[in-house]
Amino acid sequence: MPIYSYQAIDSRGRNKKGTIDADTARDGRDKLRHKKLRVTQMQRIDAIARGGGTAGRFQLQRKANIRDLAILTRQFSTLLASGVHLSEALAVLVEQIEDRRMEVIFRDIREKIVSGAGLADAFSLHPAYFSDLYINMVRAGEASGNLDEVLMSLADYLQKQASLRGKISAALTYPAIMVMVGIMVVSFLMTFVVPKITEMLVKKGNVLPRPTEILIFVSDMFKSYWLPGMIGALLVMLFLKSLIATEKGRLVYDGLLLKIPVIGSLLQRSAISRFTVTLSILLKSGLPALDALNIVGKVVNNSLMAKTISEVADRIVEGADISTPLKKSKMFPPMVGYMIAVGEQSGELESVLDRISQTYEEEIDLSIQRLTAMIEPVIIVLLAVVVGFIVMAVLLPLLQFNNL
Repeated sequence: MPIYSYQAIDSRGRNKKGTIDADTARDGRDKLRHKKLRVTQMQRIDAIARGGGTAGRFQLQRKANIRDLAILTRQFSTLLASGVHLSEALAVLVEQIEDRRMEVIFRDIREKIVSGAGLADAFSLHPAYFSDLYINMVRAGEASGNLDEVLMSLADYLQKQASLRGKISAALTYPAIMVMVGIMVVSFLMTFVVPKITEMLVKKGNVLPRPTEILIFVSDMFKSYWLPGMIGALLVMLFLKSLIATEKGRLVYDGLLLKIPVIGSLLQRSAISRFTVTLSILLKSGLPALDALNIVGKVVNNSLMAKTISEVADRIVEGADISTPLKKSKMFPPMVGYMIAVGEQSGELESVLDRISQTYEEEIDLSIQRLTAMIEPVIIVLLAVVVGFIVMAVLLPLLQFNNL
């Protein structure tokens, strides 16, 4: 059944927007008329986003918000566990989704289900919204008959990942804001305030102290070359971004990030936590270890670790276990390899992976606290030194003039 987007006016004269399933535009208008809506515009959404596709007037290429997707997945699981039929559960979700684009996506998924397609196949038509991890877990849930349990596990996973991203973002956002504000304040002083003061000092004709001469030189540089400097910085950023887009450039970039004190350790722990929890949830859903590793390599967000995981998968094809190549890897601490070896020998690999993930989540919290405690005073001291130098360079000649 086609999907139409519409604009309408209700009985109180308020504008309404939304989407509706209907065989034809006329059928859609009739349905809306029964809801006491007078349609002013209706347009068929001919193509829903499938990677790079378009949806009528919509460009549905952005990825879903991970928190919103976790909530929808949890609600979906609850409906299925309560005995609601798959298509009816999707219809309920469609009715309460506030994001219009996500609503269109789920309407299309419901339409595919009604037409006889599998749920995982319907999700796979929207790769911009649903990752390989999501699709393969749903497929495993369909095959095992435990779709509601798999969806609940997937919702828990998405919620954990959203929380982890939020913690790391919060740790890095505040220092970044402080740096940006500091740069803006110093740039304003050097471009507009300091030149007026130094111009007055130069007119006095006296010999200026060395700090004041340095300040005048830097201020003149800011005033004369701020625009070329900004353009140059932008070009350098674009050049670095293009390098990072290549496979070799990304490997170098991720390697440099991991070598940064404190931050590198935080990123490594985050990647290991994501690796263990993702592998655990995939194995619990019934996927073979090789398929699970191939999926995990795409979600760790670190090319060096993804390369290591790919090498582990190759060794498994040759008949090796998971722990042996991990022990030899520089990306994973020895403890991780030995704990996974114990899990493989005891047959409780999933629970061991969960314990590793929990351990690293606790270490991530400590790393974030350490990072915040270290960066804030460093930034404050640096800003104080810069502003103090400016004040000193301005006051020194004034004090000399007063002494004369």
